Amino acid sequence: MYVKEVLVKNKAGLHARPATFFIQKANEFKATIWVEKEERRVNAKSLLGVLSLGIIGGTTIKIIADGTDEQEAVDGLIALVDSGFAD
Repeated sequence: MYVKEVLVKNKAGLHARPATFFIQKANEFKATIWVEKEERRVNAKSLLGVLSLGIIGGTTIKIIADGTDEQEAVDGLIALVDSGFAD
């Protein structure tokens, strides 16, 4: 299991468009991936799950992965969040 925290910097947070990019990236990996905000943990490959967390700008989230490519998955998603979901 590999875990890292990241601060969501973009003002809108993970609303529909950035959340879509996030789950598309998560689905590139074989590992099981979760996103955790406070005490809630959801499947990072589920759009409804990610949206249900209500992640806004300035929120710190944990990205947790378990599987053969867990480190690549977490690091790839952290890079996406750090980019502010820039195209």
